[in-house]
Amino acid sequence: MQHVPGVDRGRVILYALSTCGWCARTKDLLAGLGVAFSYVYVDLLAGEERDRVVREVERWNPRISFPTVVVDGAKVIVGFREQEIREVVGV
Repeated sequence: MQHVPGVDRGRVILYALSTCGWCARTKDLLAGLGVAFSYVYVDLLAGEERDRVVREVERWNPRISFPTVVVDGAKVIVGFREQEIREVVGV
């Protein structure tokens, strides 16, 4: 898990794939908004760590699709939904 510093808008986690254009746009949006967030490229993980993170994603998004953004362990946004992301992080 990598952390991007910024303004605290709650615990924001981005589950992404390193080859996914929509994931890159979501990461760029969060960074551009100045929001502190953590992200992980699930496809770059291996073994038990990958299995654990895939189970985390599945808990929030049963289709296990990317990007998946989880805010404060309560709000989940699947896909690049700029307006919804802006609303959830309060920007």
